Amino acid sequence: MELKRVVITGLGALTPIGNNVADYWDGLRNGVSGAAPITKFDASKFRTKFACEVKNFNPQDHLDRKDIRKMDLFAVYSLVTAAEAFENSGLDVEKINGDRAGVVWGSGIGGIKSFQDETMTYAGGDGTPRFTPFFIPKLIPDISAGYISIKYGFRGPNFATVSACASATNAIVEAFNYIRLGKADVMITGGSEACVIDTGIGGFNAMRALSERNDSPETASRPFDKDRDGFVLGEGAGALVIEELEHALNRGAHIYAELAGGGASADAHHITAPHPEGLGAAMVMRNALEDADMKPEDIDYINVHGTSTPLGDISETKAILSVFGDHAYKLNISATKSMTGHLLGAAGVVESIASILAIEHQLIPPTINHFTDDDQLDNKLNFTFNKAQKREVKAALSNTFGFGGHNFSVIFKKFN
Repeated sequence: MELKRVVITGLGALTPIGNNVADYWDGLRNGVSGAAPITKFDASKFRTKFACEVKNFNPQDHLDRKDIRKMDLFAVYSLVTAAEAFENSGLDVEKINGDRAGVVWGSGIGGIKSFQDETMTYAGGDGTPRFTPFFIPKLIPDISAGYISIKYGFRGPNFATVSACASATNAIVEAFNYIRLGKADVMITGGSEACVIDTGIGGFNAMRALSERNDSPETASRPFDKDRDGFVLGEGAGALVIEELEHALNRGAHIYAELAGGGASADAHHITAPHPEGLGAAMVMRNALEDADMKPEDIDYINVHGTSTPLGDISETKAILSVFGDHAYKLNISATKSMTGHLLGAAGVVESIASILAIEHQLIPPTINHFTDDDQLDNKLNFTFNKAQKREVKAALSNTFGFGGHNFSVIFKKFN
């Protein structure tokens, strides 16, 4: 069968460096760090005392207080970004066939704060089981997709994807497939995460995954730098409205980019460490290129997973060289986690938005916090260190890799 073409017509973002798409892009192009000492709880006894928190955000500016009480923060974030993306798309609920509109949403963990709060209250009590009736709905990762579908009357495909830090990209690929197979006309897709809490920091500290650069939080996320010592935990959400091309053209929508292809693979190696030669990462990029019917030479920019971990950055670089060969030296590569921190299950969509806006503005956001070259990396590659770079961007690839060896890549290209 002939596959439908799919385009991006709406964007929404809530990030540690901007609470909407315009501010997020402004932070990206100016190389702003979102890292600072934790304010959400007392982190003085933790090895890591900083994170990339969403700042100056009041849920009551967006949602009714009674509704907020029923939701974990990750679900609040999802509704806020979905609303921005929907408004940005120019869609009219009254003119959408709700049977052919759906939601696929990703979250790596879901309502972890609600789980923490309810269990701590129970454990600190007298054993009497007192739980809010909203405990389970607040906890489950799929509730965001449900809330969004209820708000907009989208009765088509509706579910959550959970693949750790690759969850949002997984969601984008699934939503993309429903449209190009002719099973939907419009999808809202993305991801959200709200894990800057005691158990989030404590759990990742126990794994020795987080940077402990407490004396300089703003420089702690330093992908591809010799002295990187782990990732910086972030939070937030991102949303895309994607549409079948003719559906978008018929209503005169602004098209940011075309969603050209997506790939999936597994490392089948280790529950947390990447394959040392980047085999799964190389496979997922090849799969995405094949799915998009594109060659390595067609890609101008890679928004890498680039978490700032000692092993991960090396593995991903090896994978890029394996897939792109000599063309790798003509690419721009950047790790926007150097600014946003690692949004876990939401990382893939906020980084996809960065890739889409790089095409829209013909500007590569930087990898900030580079101080010292790492001899274990090929430093002839253009990592777009410290400052944004203007260049022609016809196509961009975004990588996300999750614990368990889950890998997803997605390709966006300039619409014509």
